[in-house]
Amino acid sequence: MDRNTDSAPNTRAPTGADLAEALAFLKKHPDVQAIDVFLTDCHGIGRGKTIRRHELEGLFTTGRALPMSLFGQDVAGIDVDASGLVLTEGGGDKRCWPIPGTLGYLPHAHRGQMLITMFHDDNTPVEGEPRPALLRQINRARHAGFTPMGAFELEFYLIDPQRLPDGRYQPAPYVLTKRRSGQRNTMSVDELDEMSPLFDAIYDGAAHLGLTLETLISEYGPGQYELTIRYRDLLHAADDVIIAKRLIRTCARRFGIEACFMPKPFGSEPGSGMHLHLSLADENGNNLFADQPDGSLSPLMCNAIGGLRQTVSETMLVLAPFMNSWRRFAASVYSPASDDWGVENRNVAIRVPGHPGKTRHFEHRVAGVDANPYMVAAVTLAAALDGIENRSDPGAPCTDEMNVAKNPTDLPRSWLEAIDRFDQSTFARHALGDCLHTAFGAIKRAEYEQMALEVTRAEWDLYGFTV
Repeated sequence: MDRNTDSAPNTRAPTGADLAEALAFLKKHPDVQAIDVFLTDCHGIGRGKTIRRHELEGLFTTGRALPMSLFGQDVAGIDVDASGLVLTEGGGDKRCWPIPGTLGYLPHAHRGQMLITMFHDDNTPVEGEPRPALLRQINRARHAGFTPMGAFELEFYLIDPQRLPDGRYQPAPYVLTKRRSGQRNTMSVDELDEMSPLFDAIYDGAAHLGLTLETLISEYGPGQYELTIRYRDLLHAADDVIIAKRLIRTCARRFGIEACFMPKPFGSEPGSGMHLHLSLADENGNNLFADQPDGSLSPLMCNAIGGLRQTVSETMLVLAPFMNSWRRFAASVYSPASDDWGVENRNVAIRVPGHPGKTRHFEHRVAGVDANPYMVAAVTLAAALDGIENRSDPGAPCTDEMNVAKNPTDLPRSWLEAIDRFDQSTFARHALGDCLHTAFGAIKRAEYEQMALEVTRAEWDLYGFTV
């Protein structure tokens, strides 16, 4: 697919990337012969190529050509003509440039890695790419005097890649002892010790990539884990998710297991979310969501939550983008199936953690770990800014600890309904831009239509020779 049009003139990268970053990397890692360079499509999948050592300087000085149709592909990498991005401008390539600060070393793979982003010939960002959509909302926030800050939590399963005789998968054995356990072992430190060689490799890789991974826990499902990432500016917090997921995947493979970011790999076990913690700071770094002097919640944060509550139903396709995403909502316990908000309540969509004071923020709990972090952050920030501009009332916080499902809600009840609402949403189009909004809706509808043709094993078992 690459036409490798490196005949572009030597120029400064529109991202602000400096050749000194490449030269320092090459000097520090004289044995590295290959660097993975990739951008992120609407599914959160990295698309790009592996370049050789001698090509890295050229990436910084002349960029690298890739087809814009990458943003018009389904999850399997097949073009979706209705996206409007497959044969745009004759299907020619656009130039990609490195994102500063993302060049790092993968010690377990003995390769480098760098995020890139795509531009038109006039150095404006390609509208179908998710990352620039978030950047536009961040610039909007900055114009209003806000600096968006955030962090994502990643939940995932570690899976044995060898199928059982019946074709199903199961959680991976422990890498330290090779023992298997079907128990939940929720928050067990011995569970973490059994997997410590893998997580040691992940933390080591994170240090080389400039990624600050923090708390690790054994989650509620067998073989399920959660990693938190340090709170920082929202754009780089989303970059961190892309880097972290690839790091976890590539490390796991070297131990003979697979990291699974499908949100509901086992129907009877808990789903995996990607909770977004978000606040707004002023130009001096002060948290504008901090509690009032009397201990009450910040009116600014409450307005932001009000904006979110008004838009969750229109953005569910971004938060739950695949058929499997919707299995998370089959059970409401610890999986928000409403648009409620509350303080220290893990069954609501928008949770305000119970730690008072200067660190106050909200946690958007709806997105699955399969969602694109740039798009999740873009629609969340856009809704928060709309809520602040309109002084939206969030309503009374939910105090029901276990059954928020009884509260009236207007969320879509299915993947198809979410696609329909997204397509019709003026807000989603405003938040993501015309091009990305149109392409994402078309790609998801094509995926839905493809999946609707699939007859599952469960259907054969239940109906095949019975009805």
